Amino acid sequence: MPGANLTRVEAEERASIISNLKYAAHLDVTMGDTDFRSVTTIEFDAVAGKSTFIDLIANTVNSIEFNGEKLDPATTYRDNRIELSGLKEHNIITVDALVQYSHTGEGMHRSIDPTDGNVYLYTQFEVPDARRVYAVFDQPDLKATFDFTVDAPAEWEVISIMPSDKTEDLEGGSKRWTFPTTPKMSSYLTAFVAGPYASWHTTHTLASGRVVPMGIYCRQALKDGMAKDAEYLFDVTKRGMDFYNETWGVEYPYAKYDQLFVPEYNAGAMENIGTVTIRDSYVFESKVTDALNERRDVTVLHELAHMWFGDLVTMKWWNDLWLNESFAEFTSTLATAETTQWKDAWATYASGEKSWGQAQDELPTTHPIVAPINDLHDTEVNFDGITYAKGGSVLKQLVAYVGRKEFFAGIHNYLEKHKYSNATLADLLEELEKTSGRDLKNWSKQWLENAGINTITAEVKTEADGTIEEMALVQTASNEYPVLRDHRLAVAFYEETSEGTVEMTERFDLDVTGKRTVVEAVKGKKRPAFIMVNEDDLTYTKLRFDDKSLEFAKNNLDKFTNELTRAVVWLSLWDMTRDAQLPAVDFVRTTLNALATMNQSTTFRYALAKMVVALGHYVPAAQRDALKVEVAEGLFKLAQTAKPGSDQQFQLVNAYLDNGSDSQFKERAAALFDGSLKFEGLELDNNFKWNIIIAQAAAGILTAADIDAELARKDTTENRQFAVMAKAAIPTPEAKAWAWDQALHNDELTNSQLENIAGGFSMNTNPALYEEYVDKYGEVIDWVWEHKTFHMAEALLQGTSRGSGLYPSYADTAKLVEVGEKWMTSHSDAPAALRRMVNENLDGTKRTFRVQQYNEAL
Repeated sequence: MPGANLTRVEAEERASIISNLKYAAHLDVTMGDTDFRSVTTIEFDAVAGKSTFIDLIANTVNSIEFNGEKLDPATTYRDNRIELSGLKEHNIITVDALVQYSHTGEGMHRSIDPTDGNVYLYTQFEVPDARRVYAVFDQPDLKATFDFTVDAPAEWEVISIMPSDKTEDLEGGSKRWTFPTTPKMSSYLTAFVAGPYASWHTTHTLASGRVVPMGIYCRQALKDGMAKDAEYLFDVTKRGMDFYNETWGVEYPYAKYDQLFVPEYNAGAMENIGTVTIRDSYVFESKVTDALNERRDVTVLHELAHMWFGDLVTMKWWNDLWLNESFAEFTSTLATAETTQWKDAWATYASGEKSWGQAQDELPTTHPIVAPINDLHDTEVNFDGITYAKGGSVLKQLVAYVGRKEFFAGIHNYLEKHKYSNATLADLLEELEKTSGRDLKNWSKQWLENAGINTITAEVKTEADGTIEEMALVQTASNEYPVLRDHRLAVAFYEETSEGTVEMTERFDLDVTGKRTVVEAVKGKKRPAFIMVNEDDLTYTKLRFDDKSLEFAKNNLDKFTNELTRAVVWLSLWDMTRDAQLPAVDFVRTTLNALATMNQSTTFRYALAKMVVALGHYVPAAQRDALKVEVAEGLFKLAQTAKPGSDQQFQLVNAYLDNGSDSQFKERAAALFDGSLKFEGLELDNNFKWNIIIAQAAAGILTAADIDAELARKDTTENRQFAVMAKAAIPTPEAKAWAWDQALHNDELTNSQLENIAGGFSMNTNPALYEEYVDKYGEVIDWVWEHKTFHMAEALLQGTSRGSGLYPSYADTAKLVEVGEKWMTSHSDAPAALRRMVNENLDGTKRTFRVQQYNEAL
């Protein structure tokens, strides 16, 4: 989109010219279902005589008045910018525009709930899209105060940054909401949410005695689901607020704290000041895994952490976006572990977040945590597992390196020094150096300014009597990123007990530096059954255990009782499998066996998912069908013996549905659906029914007509998403052609429906279904980029958590590599974000090919 980009040079120049900004923005959302009116007045100081520009993405600009003079929009507004020249020391501009609603989760998103016809609005402004709603200097370091008014239907709720202090009735059944002046803040953190939302309210009294109003909102159709969880979520939020207040010594700074669960949301949530928006798939009407329940709590605490780190103190430019997100990742996991029921939250982090970061770090598109962001398009390239997960892991290592007390003392000083303003990484490191006494410049260079991940391999020499002669930790790096890092970590000994469990017996903390570090503390000790490297998962690294420990782990992973240790060991086994260093058949069977005693829900979930990847992509073709049946039968047997009503039972039954390759699958799935086959404690609720339907569709048991008939029984936003996924998953050429066409050309689909159709398209494992789509994918890449928004292009070309999008990953790997390399070669000048999507798909297929070759040769 012309003018939609903003370079760092432009932002720095603009920030050097203007200052002391005040906004007054009025929105009228009563005008229909396409556009809304946006009237913005901005007061600002400037260097007299200079020129600058204001950002705005609008259909129509009705008028512009600048310092008392009317400007012609036809000549002043072009390429999404309003050009201003002849600035005075003090300036006032008013812009009146018609702005378009979005259906892609960007700007002002408008959603219609099919359940009751209610309309719901919400905004999403990162990175940065406030300009899609009002005229604005849209960059994080031009903080300002904001006065907002909104005209909306009288029966609606309207929520923004501050609590509304005035409403007045207007003609035609509408009402005007007026909000007090906000604190000084960045434009991307402003927000508007409007509609007939159901709501719950409470207050929280801080240690100082100040009372903070709190609210929770969701669609009317979901109010029964939220009603049973609202008090619980308030409690999690209050515990988190107290934890952060105490840990950082800085009181919650804002007037209120609302959490708004909104439909068709692209992200997990967004940290708008005191007005957090969260995807409403976190409103649970049906049974969900403990992993998802925990993820919701982590998300709540993640966004709450941003109120201090990101909102109160905001990055100066997007190159420090990682710091906002990494800090929220780290501290929300810490808060989850120490204030909620999820005491094994660091095991969750290892299995979920850290594994994401490690995989991202081995792609050809990896980058330093502190990446150069030259313009807004660079944020599209670098908003990823490095920004979030690797960064969070590295901050955990930093805490181990400088000490927890010293770390949070530095955070306190940083927040106090820079509150309501902007700061940089250098500002943070300065405070941490003062409190810890550590020189962090070299640490920052190693960990933050260089890409790539190290591998630490344990070498153990044992005497004839079983004592350890020498143990060394050997650190290596890739050829592309040959940086060796300093690690603060722990080595632990584990033994099998008389009760048949595997428990830690001794622990040794040490610093690892350079290529080879001898663990002096273990010399002369009896060699244990298993030697754990990186106990407590303190550092970010790939692990390779010594041969005896590896063999023990493969045979006894089910006996480990420490969930974090088991998660780290399992992650290493998975990492070896995808590195073609461990047979895929061994990994599948080790994982299936470990599921019998695994209790940590997220590790359980990821173990299931990666077992399926290994089974579908890596296991030798001659063994694959038989092993699929073995896994399906194994999952069903485990489900039968699991504790009634347990999370393990729930995950196992659903995993069986997703992987049913046995001869009884058709009958079992039908019996589950009609209730003749029951698992004690497992209710046939709405979402479970749709899981069965999607599984039956993917197995070729149901037709599109069957699915439509089921949707007609209960037509809701969520069920429409399930239905299109199910129809796209049917394993016929006709169903794949329908899904392909719908995903690309049906502009009436919501963003969530589009993602689900693409996910259903890629769900099957039969290569023949996708043969024709390899070339088609290569041909459609440019068209998608040109005709879809960034988020929708990403969902189509690369996929989301729902699947790999339209990328036919189960097609012939050699052909996929050929098409991918051809596109990359012929598109050397394509946008970096687009090249990244294609290159990451290509690299994933190349890895699959390498691992397939390794396993076929065994």
